[in-house]
Amino acid sequence: MGKKVHTLMSLRSFRFKVIFISFICLLIPATMTLFIYNYLTKDTIREQALSNANRELTIANEYVEKLLEDMMYITNFIQVDAEMNTLLKRKTKNIFNQTREQKYQSFLADSKINKTIDNITLLGGKSYVTILLKNGKSYTNYSNSEYNPTDLFQEEWFKQLNLTKGYESVWIGSQPTMFKSEKNLNPYQISVARTLRDENSNIYGYVIVTTMENKISQIFENMSGHEEMVLLDSSNHIISKKDHSKIGKLFRYRDQLKENNYSNIFQISKMNYIIAEHKISFTGWKLVSVVPYKQATNKVNSIFNKVISVQVIFFTIFIVLMTYSLRTITKPISRLGNVADIVQQGNLSIRSRIRTKDEIGKLSESFDLMLDRINEKIREITATEERKRKAELDMLQAQINPHFLFNVLNSIRMKVLVKGDKESANMISSLSKLLRMTISKEKETITFYEEIQIVLDFINIMNMRQKEKVHVELSIHEDTNSIMIPRFILQPIIENSIIHGLNQRAGTIKVNAEWKENEVTIVVEDDGQGMDDQALSQLNRKLIQTVGSDYQMDKNKKGFSSLGVSNVYERLYMTFGPEFKMEIKSEIGKGTQVILSIPKGGIKSNVQSNAS
Repeated sequence: MGKKVHTLMSLRSFRFKVIFISFICLLIPATMTLFIYNYLTKDTIREQALSNANRELTIANEYVEKLLEDMMYITNFIQVDAEMNTLLKRKTKNIFNQTREQKYQSFLADSKINKTIDNITLLGGKSYVTILLKNGKSYTNYSNSEYNPTDLFQEEWFKQLNLTKGYESVWIGSQPTMFKSEKNLNPYQISVARTLRDENSNIYGYVIVTTMENKISQIFENMSGHEEMVLLDSSNHIISKKDHSKIGKLFRYRDQLKENNYSNIFQISKMNYIIAEHKISFTGWKLVSVVPYKQATNKVNSIFNKVISVQVIFFTIFIVLMTYSLRTITKPISRLGNVADIVQQGNLSIRSRIRTKDEIGKLSESFDLMLDRINEKIREITATEERKRKAELDMLQAQINPHFLFNVLNSIRMKVLVKGDKESANMISSLSKLLRMTISKEKETITFYEEIQIVLDFINIMNMRQKEKVHVELSIHEDTNSIMIPRFILQPIIENSIIHGLNQRAGTIKVNAEWKENEVTIVVEDDGQGMDDQALSQLNRKLIQTVGSDYQMDKNKKGFSSLGVSNVYERLYMTFGPEFKMEIKSEIGKGTQVILSIPKGGIKSNVQSNAS
């Protein structure tokens, strides 16, 4: 089969091959993608539907919990407020034959209790608060004409209230509304009750907070989804729902409920439903939402179907455009292939002359330019070879001259040494080292140790030139010997110290190198005549002006002194950057001190240099 396909394709044109292969390479992945996409969207739709149901229920749960927490807040306040409890405990005592003053104080206490009840019910929705003492006395934020608080003693749940301990609460699910003004609009109410206890944990009263059930059902109505939301008690009886006719009845999907918060899909009568549940921990109740799966996924399915349709349409359009484009592209490619065959036969004068503005046109132009360049290179090769031979001869000659000079100096040194003139021999040796370092262009940077050796050779030569000798004191930290610096950095500073500072007389030059935490500090100090403030300021200005200026040494000058302190500053600044600092201190009669501060970040050791 493979051989037949290969034979069939080999008989076809290049244009057919490109179009056929492109079509196959696009059709197969696109078809597989659509199938996989369709398969994977099922799980995605399911997860999205569950997530949406959970999210809607979470939002509703927050509102419901906030409403119930407001009721809890009122009971907590009344139970733990010290002043409130003191006043209520006094009211439990039946005091007869009160004096006028005692009656007035009792009136003030009643007013304060009622005012406190009004204050704690200002925030949030309207709640009915009842404080009922065991002796039958009561305090409410509603009129007794609305409801007689002592009737609460006859309620079934009141027996359960007497069995509670400490701060335990009794939540009473939906009951027929007991307030006359609310019965028409709000047929059901929800309450929470708690006991009031004295220091001996004996019950002296009760606090009952009541709110209308429609506050919860309104939360369900305001949700944007299509869920059927219900509030259930611990026995799965409906406490609140949009349809008030279902309140008090058992929840029909109770068998699908679990003990923990969850969301899941279940099937009844061949219909899939999404059920989600959130528990309200402090009440023992649970919030449940049920929505038909098809209804929950209708919008998501519609979006996915539209996406697939758009993909198919665009894929078809793309195939048509690709076929047309490939046919247009392959025509100049064929022309370019013919030109390449002619060039392969040795004809470098032919050109493709294809000048379209697409990539093939650029390729053709580059091909023609390449042929022009090849012809030009052929013409240049002969001249280049001649120049190369001449350059090699010049390089060999340049190598011979310095070696000849060093060999001659070495021969002179040996003859002088044989005659016993060690001082002259040492001078010639130092001169030879300095000349070798000056002429050599291989080393742009050297180790600090090598720089110190150059300084010692230079001072050795200077001491032989002048009558009085200069003494050198070195204090070099061991770690600084391996750092790499530009060559001839210290020599110009030493030369200035000998010629200008010591005025070619006897003296001491100290070279100190310290390895600090963030930098390496090199100090060159002499005990010469020093400089006045004017000369020092002029020198410092010259150093500042050196950076960024087109500094050039006078090429007519010869010797080491032409390098200058400004040259030293410029080279170190260019090597180590703006963090490098050079400071010159001097006083008349006390000598001059040059301080070089090199940042550690720019330092390269000899070991690193060799490794790189």
